[in-house]
Amino acid sequence: MEDYHREALRVAKWVAKIIALALDLDTDFFDRPEMLGDPIATLRLLHYEGKVSNPSKGVYGAGAHSDYGLITLLATDDVVGLQICKDRNAQPQVWEYVAPVKGGFIVNLGDMLERWSNCIFRSTLHRVVLDGRERYSIAYFVEPSHDCVVECLPTCKSETNPPKFPPITCSAYLSQRYKDTHADLNSYSNGKA
Repeated sequence: MEDYHREALRVAKWVAKIIALALDLDTDFFDRPEMLGDPIATLRLLHYEGKVSNPSKGVYGAGAHSDYGLITLLATDDVVGLQICKDRNAQPQVWEYVAPVKGGFIVNLGDMLERWSNCIFRSTLHRVVLDGRERYSIAYFVEPSHDCVVECLPTCKSETNPPKFPPITCSAYLSQRYKDTHADLNSYSNGKA
């Protein structure tokens, strides 16, 4: 598991170099200590039971969401299930299956990359829709260090395109996102739930 973690981080740093080049930055921009020099990298093993999703009734393997960090590397088995929505604001939303990549990673862009790039890169809205077969995947979430300030990059703003988000530390952003998306468990201990 430690070898996998180490190699996944190596791959994530190479993907970050490609992102840096695409944003007209130095290739090692994200390698700085406050960014991916000391990242928050979390490995999550996922198993979806052999159930059938029913989107019209709100039944999913995983509901629609975006990941909080810079990127997520996703290794999957050969069972389809991951869907992405390229335009989250479209009505109705259009969902497309992502084909499994044997021996490779699917890369989801995260919310912090959207903030850094001033929406040049949009975080990947995704969900899992199951077809009755068991499904396994490994998600590797990559975020900068807690103290990293996530703010619009100089190459992503101009007079006609000012920053869309205020600067925020990674820890403050993650804390807010967790608070926004997870139940307040204190209500259970207080007898309110």
